[in-house]
Amino acid sequence: MKTINNESQTNISLEYSSIPKVFFDTIKIGIIKSNLIAMFAGLSLALYVFDASVTANIIPIILSFLGSSFIIGAAGVFNNLYDRDIDAIMERTKTRPTVTGRVDTKAGLILGITITLIGAVMLYIASPSAAVFGILGLLLYVFPYTMWTKRTTVYNTEVGSLSGAVPPLIGWAAISPELGHFEIWALVVTMLLWQMPHFYGIAIRRFDEYKAAGVPMLPVVKGIGRTYVQTNVYLVLLLLSSFLFWPMSPFIAIVAFVVSLAWLILSVTTFDAKETKKWSQRMFIYSINHITIIFLVIIAYSLIAQLMR
Repeated sequence: MKTINNESQTNISLEYSSIPKVFFDTIKIGIIKSNLIAMFAGLSLALYVFDASVTANIIPIILSFLGSSFIIGAAGVFNNLYDRDIDAIMERTKTRPTVTGRVDTKAGLILGITITLIGAVMLYIASPSAAVFGILGLLLYVFPYTMWTKRTTVYNTEVGSLSGAVPPLIGWAAISPELGHFEIWALVVTMLLWQMPHFYGIAIRRFDEYKAAGVPMLPVVKGIGRTYVQTNVYLVLLLLSSFLFWPMSPFIAIVAFVVSLAWLILSVTTFDAKETKKWSQRMFIYSINHITIIFLVIIAYSLIAQLMR
């Protein structure tokens, strides 16, 4: 029997130890995590609005987390496969497994289709409506955004925001299919508006990469000045949208208003036409903190208020 030398053992060990990283990079694990928080915010709202017990709904809650993870991961896989040519040019994406060849087209399609089916079944068991929203979010991300507007128009961010606003609806639908309640739409509107200044910040930070890849992001096509103005327009709209939470909770509305006002002030007072990369970095970091605070406040308020009834 042949023995494996130390060098071969080391290579095999490294190869297998990298498998989880390849998998998580392909499904975009970071995006999954951030969207799960949004999903849980919608789910928490539904528990509060319908006075639903956490323990009585523990199965739908678990399945909505697992199913959403698979569906969002599948969207990431399909996006990575389609964008290989763009990703190979951009610094932050050129090491993705779909670019380096660690995951080829066949393997990627098998993975994407498999986890789509698994996720859809899990969401369907939780609630048929949750499955509908899960598949809708996937389709919006893959077709109107990835395969069409991302490469053709500066409004790709607005189109992409549609799929980005679906996770709260998945969480809500896992508890109830009733959509005639303002609470969930207040959260959806917030998600829609938040995404524009968030992604404009990314577009300015990665301006040279998007330009080299030929992706028509707003700052690349219309310039930094236009992007700055449009960012502030959306921040004003986001500020006004805070009052949508008032009928549910003045506390949540005030928190949303304060963190949105702070974001607008940050944008106006720190903008420097000669240092736009620094400005965009500040805007990007604050955007993450902004939406995280709102999500956590909504989740905490909904769960605590529901338990205290």
